Amino acid sequence: MPDKPPATPLATPSAALSVTARRLMTVAAATLIVAAAPATLAHAAPSAGVSPTSVAPGGRVALNIDGCGTRTGRATSTAFGEVRLTPGNLEATNLFGSATVLRNASTGTHRVVFECGGPGGERVTVSLQVTPGAARGGTGGSIVSMSPWQIGIGGTLAASALGAGVWVLRRRAMA
Repeated sequence: MPDKPPATPLATPSAALSVTARRLMTVAAATLIVAAAPATLAHAAPSAGVSPTSVAPGGRVALNIDGCGTRTGRATSTAFGEVRLTPGNLEATNLFGSATVLRNASTGTHRVVFECGGPGGERVTVSLQVTPGAARGGTGGSIVSMSPWQIGIGGTLAASALGAGVWVLRRRAMA
């Protein structure tokens, strides 16, 4: 076996390179800290919503505000008065409640003011549209817009389907 030349150790970084690398790492870390600071220091404004956004007098609406950071809150409006909001989760990031729109509420747009922690807390204002008419109950308005002709045709089709089903079952029973 021929003698092999001794293995050369891997090149080690020069002192200048390690200083440059350290400076780059320091600049990168400082940039990361500066970039993350506004996200951690800034408090995101709460966001609120009313669902549905359009309702008739006597109807119910769901109230929700997210990002308060408190365990209490309230929502007020000329459409329904004042409602206390309760936490929807253990961290109290989401407060919710529901309200019934007053039967004598005027039609049009009403402001709904959400307050985190009660009076003096952060406020968010959204709109609620009160539409003319009474809240629909019972069939939910599913047949109100149908003519007697349409209701008659639907009833006839349903009765025909029922009769055909009975006829098929009786024929199978006799066979």
